[in-house]
Amino acid sequence: MKKIIIGIVLFLAIGQQSKAQSSSQDTLDIIKKTYDQLWELGEENQKGTFRLVSYKPIYVSAGRISDNPNEKPTSENPSYTAIESEDFNNIEVKFQLSFKTKVIQGLMWNKGDIWIGYTQKAHWQVYNQNISRAFREINYEPEIIFRYPIKMKAFKGEFKSIGFAFNHQSNGRDLPLSRSWNRIIFHVGYEIDNWIITLNPWIRSSDNDDENPNITKYIGNGEINVSYHYNRHEFYAIATHPFDRLKGGSLQLNYVFPMKGHLRGHVQFFNGYGETMIDYNHRQTTIGIGVSFANW
Repeated sequence: MKKIIIGIVLFLAIGQQSKAQSSSQDTLDIIKKTYDQLWELGEENQKGTFRLVSYKPIYVSAGRISDNPNEKPTSENPSYTAIESEDFNNIEVKFQLSFKTKVIQGLMWNKGDIWIGYTQKAHWQVYNQNISRAFREINYEPEIIFRYPIKMKAFKGEFKSIGFAFNHQSNGRDLPLSRSWNRIIFHVGYEIDNWIITLNPWIRSSDNDDENPNITKYIGNGEINVSYHYNRHEFYAIATHPFDRLKGGSLQLNYVFPMKGHLRGHVQFFNGYGETMIDYNHRQTTIGIGVSFANW
């Protein structure tokens, strides 16, 4: 733990030094989008269809450390429980890529839009020579998203949109390590000053051959995202929970700070279940440091 803390302190110091050295030469602001700009709500923000833009945060954690690596994944379905354990390192590389594009604009009184989104999250045992530096887990998440703008003042802020998405998430692996599920994810978006809050409850679709039967008991039945911008710094949290029981869920905390131009430093903390599909019923605490890329 001492090494982790020292590493984070050094990383933050380097980021602040880089910021100070470049302040006189590089005046680029970190790209900050309002909720309306993120989802092109309102005529003034519409950019048309089939433009590829960023979706969820895009980042690379060069060092992600776990206190409890999942070396022998299990499932409530015996066919999907690993027979042998793997010799995983507790430190690995984690990265996330995420894009979206609007495919239909102006549905339902010329206001609603349909988007296609894709997110890929990878955990790479790049420091582990014993397993030839293999990828431990890759998660694929395509979805079809419907957004409809609303303007409803509340609590000194404003509800911005409602909608839903057809979401699939899987790791693309064979027995016994295959994991997947399908969901209908509902959405409510709210903005106040520099805060953006989204609530995403979901309903899981049933599967004939369930690879992860109790996934909602561990990961949860919904998610809340809270982000806050302060000057050129960003703080955001993602929390999941079953809602119908105390045990379960997860919390991810992120701090993003400027380094140079649109490149930003990124510190991420995670605690709970389901950091990846293979870990849906495995509890761990992780912390990672790396870089994050600006939205466009």
